[in-house]
Amino acid sequence: MEILIKTALISVYNKINIDNIVKKLANLDVKIISTGGTKEYIENLGIEVTSVESLTNYPSLFNGRVKTLHPSIMGGILFNRDNENDINEANQYQIPQIDLVIVDLYPFENTLKQTKNTEEIIEKIDIGGISLIRAAAKNFKHVLVIPSENDYPFLINIIEKKNGISSLDDRKQMATRAFEICTYYDRIIFQYFRNSPYINIPTSPIKNLRYGENPHQKAWYVGNFDDIFDKIQGQDISYNNLLDIDAGINLIYEFNEPTIAILKHNNPCGVASSLNPLEAWEKALASDPISAFGGIIVSNFNITYNIAVEINKLFFEILIAPNYDDESIKLFNSKTKRILLKIKKWEPEKYSLRSILNGILIQEKDTHTTQKDMFKIVTKTHPTNKEIEDLIFANKIVKHTKSNAIVITKNKQMLGVGMGQTSRVDAVKQAIEKANSFNFNLKEAVLASDAFFPFPDSIEIAHKAGITAIIQPGGSIRDQQSIEYCNKNNISMIFTNFRHFKH
Repeated sequence: MEILIKTALISVYNKINIDNIVKKLANLDVKIISTGGTKEYIENLGIEVTSVESLTNYPSLFNGRVKTLHPSIMGGILFNRDNENDINEANQYQIPQIDLVIVDLYPFENTLKQTKNTEEIIEKIDIGGISLIRAAAKNFKHVLVIPSENDYPFLINIIEKKNGISSLDDRKQMATRAFEICTYYDRIIFQYFRNSPYINIPTSPIKNLRYGENPHQKAWYVGNFDDIFDKIQGQDISYNNLLDIDAGINLIYEFNEPTIAILKHNNPCGVASSLNPLEAWEKALASDPISAFGGIIVSNFNITYNIAVEINKLFFEILIAPNYDDESIKLFNSKTKRILLKIKKWEPEKYSLRSILNGILIQEKDTHTTQKDMFKIVTKTHPTNKEIEDLIFANKIVKHTKSNAIVITKNKQMLGVGMGQTSRVDAVKQAIEKANSFNFNLKEAVLASDAFFPFPDSIEIAHKAGITAIIQPGGSIRDQQSIEYCNKNNISMIFTNFRHFKH
């Protein structure tokens, strides 16, 4: 069912972007109803406005808290145009037929970020606006709702391309959007009153994925991927791709020096830093060229043509970087299924969420990065400056590796990694075996552990392989045994007092 917009109710907090819309509505001879600051703003544009007060015969009450909550307004939105009794009542009480409702809610979320003043926060809980949105959305069969300034382009399209005529599909789409906004808005208020952490849980857009972790599993992505990345080329991004992308950008965020990482199944298989970006790539690939096949590559530096030539020799699924030069993009275009992503803007979330046991686990993200001034050197032997650099490098990587995790590095290159093991001894052995399989010399290499060593056996294995410096959280009741072993064998060891479990 198509409906021509004849009367529009406009009540918006942010008035700056309303100009174009009200002018276009006026050109279609749409009657505009408004109140308060919105009414004054529209009048200053030279456009005729009918005041809400003239329809309700009530002024704006209680410093603007009550304006549109009146049968003349809510009835004008909610009455059923297909019901004869509703039509008769609307005529009897001179209730206007409102075909379009445009609302932009009070900025409760932004207010929370800007102040802790309780009165100011409470005043930014929108009552009238949210009621208008819900009423219009409920009666979508007859009313078009525009629930946010972000939806203005949708309305402009109806005005310009359809001459102000909305279809039932148009109205239902915006009703769905309206309830999404109501849900999000109410959740933020609920979290505030519960004094619970502010957690951004997106409700849209929802994208159907090819499948989940395995082909027999259905999967969806809910979120704003395009706010973070520009997709330059490639096939549709899968469920597993998204997990790897998330792991990759969280890892690369740790580094300021030019760094590149290769990941497989959310774990790093190659990482290197160097002031020479090409060298960083070569060393990252050398960490484990076998596992790198079919992985994802994440860089914190721009991809130039000379680096692209080398990367192009590897079969990979995804490449992520701040930017690419034109020649690099042309080179990668030869294989159009490969996904190229350009990072626009990204900051890690404060909280992580995981579904579990018909509920959700919420925790603060592990954002701690250990710096030199936080070290507690617990051994007689102190690490050299070079070893300290490698220890910091290794500790950043182990933080993003599945527990139990061990990372071995030298010269800011990951040489070996042990991950997801059920014992720390096994993780150490795996990391050493991985390094040996690619003929790395572990003499004077360093080792990072995501958690403490319960016994000195792991340290003994590392020492026999050539490891000279170790970084770990400490905290075992047998820490002294590990320290004594290091002292007897001229190994330096640092305690950070920060565990980095990643399950």
